[in-house]
Parts: sequence; structure tokens; C-alpha cells
Amino acid sequence: MTVRLYDSVTMQTQPFVPLVDGRVGIYHCGLTVQGPPHLGHIRKEVVFDVLRRWLTHEGYEVTLVANVTDIEDKILAKGVEQDRPWWAVAYENERALHQAYDVLGCLPPTYEPRATGHVPEILELVETLIDRGHAYVAPDGSGDVYFDVRAWPDYGELSHQKIDDMRDAEDADPRGKRDPRDFALWKGHKEGEPETASWPSPWGRGRPGWHIECSAMATKYLGSEFDIHGGGIDLRFPHHENELAQACAAGMPFARSWMHNQLVRIGGEKMSKSVGNSLLVSEVVKRFRPVDVRYYLVAAHYRSVIDYSEEAMTDAATTYQRIEGFVRRATEVTGATTDLAALGGAVTPGFAAAMDDDLSIPTALAQVQELVRDGNKQLAAGEEQKYALVSTLSAVRRMLDVLGLDPYAPQWASAGEGRSAERTALGTLVDALLEQRTQARADKDFATADRVRDQLKAAGVEVEDTPAGPRWSVGAERQES
Repeated sequence: MTVRLYDSVTMQTQPFVPLVDGRVGIYHCGLTVQGPPHLGHIRKEVVFDVLRRWLTHEGYEVTLVANVTDIEDKILAKGVEQDRPWWAVAYENERALHQAYDVLGCLPPTYEPRATGHVPEILELVETLIDRGHAYVAPDGSGDVYFDVRAWPDYGELSHQKIDDMRDAEDADPRGKRDPRDFALWKGHKEGEPETASWPSPWGRGRPGWHIECSAMATKYLGSEFDIHGGGIDLRFPHHENELAQACAAGMPFARSWMHNQLVRIGGEKMSKSVGNSLLVSEVVKRFRPVDVRYYLVAAHYRSVIDYSEEAMTDAATTYQRIEGFVRRATEVTGATTDLAALGGAVTPGFAAAMDDDLSIPTALAQVQELVRDGNKQLAAGEEQKYALVSTLSAVRRMLDVLGLDPYAPQWASAGEGRSAERTALGTLVDALLEQRTQARADKDFATADRVRDQLKAAGVEVEDTPAGPRWSVGAERQES
């Protein structure tokens, strides 16, 4: 099947046809680093990490660009609030973003440009828009430069709005605007602002507007036309609408397709610092394993809202751990290599069809879980199903790898080793109790046998009697004794 993706402009799922055969260029808007990332921010990183992994699996050479917005009004405000240089605030939170990338197993972007490193490209783009009649210098002497939304007839095509129905742009003082919806391309330096937060320009010292930064950086690294532009649905308007307008008004085709992931909400509200309900990645991974958090973010379709709760996170962790438990147990029983390349295997046709269908990961995960059920039956069958078990294991790991969830991948290996040591210690204790229970049953001392079973159950260990002997499990972990 051909990869098909939902495009926000056409509002249709359509075949993905790259600009250059065999290559894909993706730009998605990174964090404005006024604070560390919460789950709402990092969902976008995980979504586009999976997209990149799937396209790479399908044979494409993928270039992924994710910017860092390190100069913006909110960053300056944080610097004042914390009595620190604005650039120190930005750098600290950029490092927190990188740590979140790493801890949740996201591949680093191919390029990660900072806005402050691209002022020359931004100035050039602003001058082009002025020369083409789509931007103007504010007449009030402020040094502000605005995009003239009424001078661009297609303005509103991404968010499907008419100009008169749009809210006013709130990114600059409206006194110098022709229309309150006009947005800032360049912001003149104001009294009281740090001199370090301004650069020389033909209109006086100042700094870039938010929207122009991404247009300049996307086209520098991917060219005037590229395949996919993405981000959270909250960026579609005004940010992405403005990016599209200013790039096209400057004579560039810009993005051929627009992808937007839905939000993470908590208590029915958007997860954001402004409403005080954010869940920082650095805090969540103290309560849940990072791989379980990644599974939670991956498991829902990227265009569906996630309503966060601790219960939902716990359920997701339990589900993933069942899959992980099968992979580790099957690897131990068969003696299979943990090197995925050497193990071989391929994704199932059903998994591939689901991923090709606009990254339908819930359907893809159903394929994984079905194989795991088959694999558990093969485990129970013992030696006679060993070769079939290896085949099942290799397919499961190959599919998990596409999702960034393979338990033996380097980013999860150390955690797995730690859990393996814990399982070994637990297994020694549980096996000793089960031995007592087996002997009690042989002696027809069923009261003692039942008491041992009840003690194990009270400790969270479930025991299942099978023809091959008792099996025990804690959540996802299942062992034979």
C-alpha cells in the first residue's frame, strides 16, 4: 500500500507523494523554550518520531528539521520574572527539551536550528515581503514590520477561516497596524528590553516575530518547497496559517502537506503552564518508566485527543509490560539474539496497512497484541513450538521497533537489565513458595497449598496451574515454575 496521510488544508487523507522520489523532508515546530516540556509538548515529538521511523522503514531517506524558538516575548518575560538573562532561561529549557527527547526514545532531529542563529535569513525574507507589497513598516516610528493579511488573497486557507471572522493578532501593539489581524514580522526594540535581545535591521534594532522564524528556517534547510510541515493542532492558527501565508507571498510553494496532532488534555482542559495543570516530562518519568510513558503517548491515534489521568497511564503501562514480558521471556526461552538486525523478521501485512493508513497506530498495536497472544500459546507448548516462537518474536520486535518500543533497543536496555535483576530476585522467592505449594498438594495438604497461593495473591502475584506446571505473573510478567 501507498502511505496515506491526512492533510489539514484539504481535510482529506490522501496518498503521500514525495517531492523527490525516495526522499522526505519534514519540518515540525519545536518548543518555545520559556519552560521545560510537559506531556502536551512532547506528544508532538513522539508522533513525528514514529512518522519518521515508519517512512525510514518504508525505504525513504528522511530529513527531519525541528526548530528551537529561543527568542520570544514569553522568554523575555521569564528572564525578568526570574531575574536572569533571557538567553540563560532559553538555554536551560532547551537542554530540558533534549533530555525529554532522550528519555522518551525520540531520535534527534536531523537539524535543530535556533531562531537566534537565523536572523540574516529572517531579515532577507521580511525585505522580500515588503518589496512584493505584502508587508509594511509601521508608520509610528516603532520599527515594527507587519504582514498585510488583506494583501494576500489566500490568507485563511489552512485554518479555513475568513479574515473578518478571525481574532486580532496579539503579538504586537496594534497602533501601527493597518488591520488588527496583521501580524508582526519584525518587532522594534523597546525601552526597558535587554539590548542583547535585538539585532540591527533596515528599520532599526529589533527582533524577529514568532511566525517569520519558522518560515525562514524551514526553507533554509528543506528548500522553498518540501514535503510535510507539522505540529500540534493549537499551532494551526495563527502560527501555521501565518507561516504559510508569508512563505507563499514571498514566492515559495512551501509545504506540500500539513499534519497536526491533537492535544493532551487534563480535566478536559488543554495542558498548558498558563492554567497550572502541566505535567512535566521530567516529573512523569519519576512515577512511570519512560518506555511506558512513550507507549501511552503512542497508543492513541495522533489526531485524537488524549485526556490524561494517572489511571490511564497505569493501564497503558500494564498493557505495554505484557508485551515486553512476552518479548523478554521468549528471548530467554529460545536463546534468540537481542540484536534485531541479526534476528531478522518483518512486520505483518496488517501492521503495515495500519501504519500506511494515516499512522493508525491503535490498529497496528492490535496486530502486535494478537501476535503476543499467539506467542504466549507457543511458549506454553514448549519445545515443539520453538521455531514458530522465534518467528513470532522477531515480528513483534520488528513492529515495536517501528514504534520506538523495542525492549532491547539501546535507550531501554539499561532499564530492562535492572528489571531483569529484580525479576531474578523475585523469581527466586516465588519459586521457593511454589515449591512448598507443590509439595503440600502432593501431600494432600490443600489448606497449606491454598494459604501459599493466597499469600502470593496478596503480594500481587497471580498463579495459574497448567499441565506444564504452575505459572506466575505480576502484572505483565509471566514466568513458568
